[in-house]
Amino acid sequence: MRILVYRGDGRIEQWLDELGQALPQAAIVGWKDGEPRPAACDYAVIWAPSPALLEQLARVKAVFLMGAGVDAILKHGDALPAAPIIRVGDAGMADQMAEYVLYGVLRYFRQMPQYEAFEREHSWRPLPHPDRDSFTVGVMGTGKLGMRVVGALRHFGFPVRIWSRSAREVAGVECFAGKDQLDEFLRGTRALACLLPLTPETTGLFDRERLSRLPQGAFIINVSRGAIFVEDDLLSLVREDHIAGALLDVFEEEPLDAGHPFWDEPRVTVTPHISGRTIVRETVRQIVRKIAALEQGQPVDDVVDRNRGY
Repeated sequence: MRILVYRGDGRIEQWLDELGQALPQAAIVGWKDGEPRPAACDYAVIWAPSPALLEQLARVKAVFLMGAGVDAILKHGDALPAAPIIRVGDAGMADQMAEYVLYGVLRYFRQMPQYEAFEREHSWRPLPHPDRDSFTVGVMGTGKLGMRVVGALRHFGFPVRIWSRSAREVAGVECFAGKDQLDEFLRGTRALACLLPLTPETTGLFDRERLSRLPQGAFIINVSRGAIFVEDDLLSLVREDHIAGALLDVFEEEPLDAGHPFWDEPRVTVTPHISGRTIVRETVRQIVRKIAALEQGQPVDDVVDRNRGY
């Protein structure tokens, strides 16, 4: 068995090492743009492929992604191989996402930005304790990562509502689905956590008009993709005090330009796409299990639906 390993940034050494240890009987072949074309491989483990890489995938049995996001490969459209594309199903990312979102919700709920401002003023000013029962957190995106976030929020007693593309039922959670119910979902949401995949339907979903559906003083956490939000519109609504603030881990262009106004807006917290980082060893274990299943003709989870875009 031959497995091709590729990353758009060229950082493949740890992947080569972990795959080599997990599959000592296989030939693990690393490739970088500009190198001679390798011999045909049975499987590919990749991230952010270049057109030159796609030309080498015509005969693979499956393409495994190194993360949960799929927009970096689906953008290639008709140039993609016919083989199944399989994304990472959690592998440690769900707990990280839950920690990140829960941190953002608790920091806002417990009014820590205000207390930090009082601290800078050397001012001892206890605020009225917030009412948890009226502090509804809305989660958009109900896959494995989103539902782990929902579970963490419920553990802390927050009222939780979810929005998904198609209808679903979750015990103890208020459920909304489809564009017809999106405005209603937003109107009752005090803190919004976005875990949606980036698709043509979600690109630019949160423009000024839609963000204005949130109640005044709402807080936003984005751990999915930056292009789902129109950044200028979000910044304007923060500066106008309609949106209280935002915790942003993803941006339309990454790395975020040093001159971007998000850096200097005190009510916006910027982190460098670290809310759910790939744990290489756990991901490799998952890939090895799925290769074994495919070799035995068995189905596997997390196959990307190209028509739905995730």
